Order: sequence, then C-alpha cells, then structure tokens
Amino acid sequence: MALNTLVIASHNAGKVKEIAALLAPFPFEVISAAALDIIEPEETGSTFAQNAVLKAEHCRDAAGHAALADDSGLEVAALNGDPGIYSARWAGPDHDFAMAMERIEKELNATANRGLVDRRANFTCALALAIPGQETKIFEGRIDGNLVWPPRGSRGFGYDPVFQPLGFEETFGQMDQIQKHAMSHRANAFKRLLAAKPF
Repeated sequence: MALNTLVIASHNAGKVKEIAALLAPFPFEVISAAALDIIEPEETGSTFAQNAVLKAEHCRDAAGHAALADDSGLEVAALNGDPGIYSARWAGPDHDFAMAMERIEKELNATANRGLVDRRANFTCALALAIPGQETKIFEGRIDGNLVWPPRGSRGFGYDPVFQPLGFEETFGQMDQIQKHAMSHRANAFKRLLAAKPF
C-alpha cells in the first residue's frame, strides 16, 4: 500500500528521532503525534505489544493516517523483568532517567548474593503498524546485554548509558548512533517489519 503520511505515535523526542531515521529511505512524510497535538492515550496494556497497538490505533483514528507506535523498555533479569513496560514511568513525570538508572542500580545491589549481582538485561521493542482499513500488525525485536555502573556516555536516550550489548565494550550511550540503530531492539523489530513489506 502506498502511503503519503505516516504518524509516529510518540511524544518522546529521542524515540521519534530514532524511528524517523529508520524510516528515512521511504518516500512518505513522517510526522510525530506531538506535532499533530494528538494526546497520548493511557497505556493500559500488560505487554509491550498491547501498549503499542493501543497507541498506534489511537493515533491512526485521531489523525486519519497510518500510524506506527513503539512500546519498548528495559527488562532486568534480577528484577524479574522490571522495569519492563513501566520503563518510562520509572523516570517519573519529568523523564528523569538519571533517577531511574540510580533506582535500578540500588535495587540490583539489594539482590546481591554473596556480593555478586546478576547484571543481565535486555531491551525489548514492539512495533505496531495501524493502517486505515487494515488489521494492525505487530513486529517485535530484542537485544541482550548487561548493565554497567556508573552510566557511560551521553548519546542516545533513556537507559542507554547503562546498557552494554553483548559482545561490545561500549554502552548504547557511548556508541556511534548509526551503529546502535543498526543493531538495537528497535532495529531488530524494524527488520521484521520491513521483511513483511507492509508499505
């Protein structure tokens, strides 16, 4: 289906920038929900996929255009998958991710067994594509790694400065963003989306 406009169903400037970069090769206009003054819906789902669908369909209906929503977050093994779908909410209304990273580190240290802390974590992303007149499609991606402390780097956004992907010495916060965009959980979800040739 040929698209003229695709709305990114997010008010997160970092996320919008990252998704827009992934969509750059396509010949349609990309615009954010924030630019259209579309109020974000309450995220009532219990999974990344459910929240992504909720946001994409809300944006599609409000804008009258195809919409792409991302719901993603950090899952920490020792914290039973938290913060998970609450990753943004752990940063509070002021989006204070420095505070959220400190909370994770504090809670991780509380789980220490004989001084050892399980630092395994992963980022998960669910993309939902809602096109008028079609069933909403879901594409998921994941990347595994470990958490570091203190945070390293000022690139990216969110929890990037404490996440070191497996096989790399740099965190997402230190990594060249072109390299990150090629391998991230969001990039992996996009690969699945593009393989389905939905546009």
